Amino acid sequence: HISLYLAIAATNDLPLGWEVNTDIKFFVFDQIRDKYLSIQDGNGRVVRRFHKLKTEWGIVQLLSHDTLNDSSNGYLVDDTCVFGVEVFVIKCPFKGECLSMINEPQGYYFTWRIDKFMTSKDKVYLSEQFTVEGRKWKLFQYSQLGGKELDTWLGLYLTLCNPESLSLNRKVYVKYKLRIRDQINSNHLENTVENWFSDTKIAGCPKFVSMRELQDTSKGYLVGDVLFIECKIDVISVVKDFSSK
Repeated sequence: HISLYLAIAATNDLPLGWEVNTDIKFFVFDQIRDKYLSIQDGNGRVVRRFHKLKTEWGIVQLLSHDTLNDSSNGYLVDDTCVFGVEVFVIKCPFKGECLSMINEPQGYYFTWRIDKFMTSKDKVYLSEQFTVEGRKWKLFQYSQLGGKELDTWLGLYLTLCNPESLSLNRKVYVKYKLRIRDQINSNHLENTVENWFSDTKIAGCPKFVSMRELQDTSKGYLVGDVLFIECKIDVISVVKDFSSK
């Protein structure tokens, strides 16, 4: 038998996630009767989908050598064959998305200064808003002050301000460092956190540092009752939507 295939070309010019749905018919020309033998892959109308992992479709046993070489059939004349193909492209609009990870986005580094940290009656602090790759964020800090304040902890979190802006079932991945600055020795206290933000819009360290350690003057975290908290975003995911018509 001889085989005949159709392959899609120039796939590098097609958009990410491309696919092409087709209805294919192959032809062999009868040079004596001036007509084509029509051969379809499959029984009746069969949709063949071309994509990155499947760039060709065809028929393994198009014609037997006996049929081809039989001069009365007109397929082989003067050692010449003529083949053809009819391709109907079926329009199938689709939507997709491309997820990419951005390292060191804008070299982003956010510093938050809290004055009168110990003398204030507030137990919860929320930073000003900052924007990274189109997403709005805030730092959230709480401390459990009371009769046993030296045995309590300071919690530190990153929060997504507008999770409702995310599309259905979409998440944002962030890898970031939460840091309390050592204002004397530059021996900063730091933790790295990774999280997918969606409806769960807050993530961080519930026990970032004990109040006992925070108030240790040799550590340099609290100077003049001023606390500096920093956030450095190392990696953030960005989703790009695309469609084909």
